[in-house]
Amino acid sequence: MTTPSLRAATPASPSVRSDRRIRLGNRLARWDVKASPYFYISPFFILFAIVGLFPLVYTGYVALLKFDPILHTGTFVGFDNFVWVFQQRQFWIALRNTLTIFLLSAVPQIVIALAIAAVLDSNLKAKTFWRMGVLLPYIVMPVAVALIFSKLFSDNYGLVNHVLGFVGIPAIHWHTDTLPAQIAIATMVNFRWTGYNALILLAGMQAIPRDLYEQASIDGAGRFRRFLSITIPQLRPTLIFVIITATIGGLQIFDEPQLYDVSTVVPGGANQQWLTMTVYLHNVGWFQDGSFGRAAAVAWLLFLLIVLIGLINLAITRRIAGNESKRLQ
Repeated sequence: MTTPSLRAATPASPSVRSDRRIRLGNRLARWDVKASPYFYISPFFILFAIVGLFPLVYTGYVALLKFDPILHTGTFVGFDNFVWVFQQRQFWIALRNTLTIFLLSAVPQIVIALAIAAVLDSNLKAKTFWRMGVLLPYIVMPVAVALIFSKLFSDNYGLVNHVLGFVGIPAIHWHTDTLPAQIAIATMVNFRWTGYNALILLAGMQAIPRDLYEQASIDGAGRFRRFLSITIPQLRPTLIFVIITATIGGLQIFDEPQLYDVSTVVPGGANQQWLTMTVYLHNVGWFQDGSFGRAAAVAWLLFLLIVLIGLINLAITRRIAGNESKRLQ
């Protein structure tokens, strides 16, 4: 008969040690499956917290102060900076101009980008050449684009007015009138960003299963019908991304309005024809004494405006895509 002390001293059999290793390996595998995705995406969120979230929170803190940028100190004034901003006529002009330029740029930009992506998704010769070609405007420096287009839309000697004169249209005052100036700036934005958005939409189109198009063709659906019934609903996640990024970019434009007319002493035009929120923020922060807190308030109001319009765009896009999917079912 074996005593208990002898049983305790008996080493574990190879099968027992193997079972322990298997259980340990299973626990490590489960931990790896649960934790490794967070580890892989953590660098982005750490970087975002440093260069994105912290400046946002700090700007909100500065917006509540009468801030001294040299000493980095300030006196708490609460929401007085926001009240001051709302009382300024230039703020409301900048808000109107920003929304107008946003509509004139974002809506045509997405429509044209969709059309270009649909053409690039067809059987074209030299596909790589055309796809690279639509991206060329994006790599052009914004300063160069602004200077070139400001000359094209010149009031007296611009090429655009020269071409319009051939069809009997009188010269348009692209720099002195409000709406023409905003159309010119929106044209600059569309020139730079339409090709970029077209390539993103093209990538989404190429991920759509081709079997859907073949079945629709067999059922007698034409190209335009297939585009509306298959491409648009299947492209919803990509469209949402493009619309949100276009919203953020369209409401934050600075280079184009700032450099549209370098001869103008007052940024944004003599009559604030193309004064945008970002240009107004720049003017408040740098050209008015002790106004860093007020500029921070403008920045936070612009942030809230972007979030609001982004949510509206998201809701509208989902509603349209959802209705189309229900109609097809």
